[in-house]
Amino acid sequence: MFSAFDWQRMLLDEVTLGFLGEVAIRVLFGYTLVFLFLKFSGRRGVRQLSIFELVVILTLGAAAGDVVVFHDVPMLPAAMVFLCILVLYRATTYMMQCSDRFSYWVEGKPVTLIHDGMYSLESFRHMNITDDEFLMELRQQSVEHLGQVRLGILEVDGNISLIYYEPEEVRPGLSVLPPEHRREYRIIPLEGTYACINCGCVQSFDGGEKEPACPRCRGTEWTFALTTTRQA
Repeated sequence: MFSAFDWQRMLLDEVTLGFLGEVAIRVLFGYTLVFLFLKFSGRRGVRQLSIFELVVILTLGAAAGDVVVFHDVPMLPAAMVFLCILVLYRATTYMMQCSDRFSYWVEGKPVTLIHDGMYSLESFRHMNITDDEFLMELRQQSVEHLGQVRLGILEVDGNISLIYYEPEEVRPGLSVLPPEHRREYRIIPLEGTYACINCGCVQSFDGGEKEPACPRCRGTEWTFALTTTRQA
């Protein structure tokens, strides 16, 4: 049994003041592990918060959780955790203000995914994002085909920002609809304008061509290019 308002138990329990130094090392270790995990696992799981902000929130949540729920968790080590996180937070933000290079490494920087109505292939190769996820994002913002979009940018918080063409500037583009709502061809059936499924490059064909290679990415799958204007 334990008695209420036992200050020794509430503040330190069975540990000594020297244990607070070990807490500081544990916090630094945990902070680094959580940051590295989020940094290298990709942005798709991080929405609205930057990786740096999410590290701080998760570490604070872990530190505060046990001390609130369990009576045998002393309070001073938890306070030491908060103090260490505050120091690390201040140090990190200061370094970010002093160095753009460090700031980009910590929080990343915006990445262009669509440029002039086509996929930016180099960006896609290095991003932890699937075609299905990206196309879903476009559909949720009322985009029907890539020809409606001048720029598509993946922000540091994981959101996708789109800059649209004016209605009179819309060009033929790759449909972003699911496969069951767009026909895909390796043999061009009819004369017309087609979009490469792999990169969004648009080409005109006479009809009858067998597996024509895209001049941009060498892909051989095509679908009819759409020309509809965007309905906001």
